[in-house]
Amino acid sequence: MSTATKPNHIGRKISRIRELRNMKQEALAQALGTNQQAISAMENSETIEEEKLIEVAKALGVTVEAIKNFSEEGVINYFNNIYDHGAFNKHYNECTFNPLDKVVELYERLVQSEKDKVEYLEKLLKGK
Repeated sequence: MSTATKPNHIGRKISRIRELRNMKQEALAQALGTNQQAISAMENSETIEEEKLIEVAKALGVTVEAIKNFSEEGVINYFNNIYDHGAFNKHYNECTFNPLDKVVELYERLVQSEKDKVEYLEKLLKGK
């Protein structure tokens, strides 16, 4: 028996997206203001009303088009492309600036602020 998703089975696509988002049926049900049984029935439906699909997409944090065009192959290709283009290589978290320069800059601004305060207070004292 084949477990392949039919290209137009919206309910199964919703189910897979929900699973990939690590969301249980109960959580989706709560977000939609319904119960788990209603989510189960929806995920077994080949078609869903457009208004309901919009609500589901919002609850899942995706677009309606993402649900309609969802495919397992697309997900695999997406993650393969991220890996191939270096998102997971050792340079992913490199800074585009020198953090030490930012600390020095912040320190210099703090020192200047203190100098300005001292100057202002001295002017006040001279004015009395």
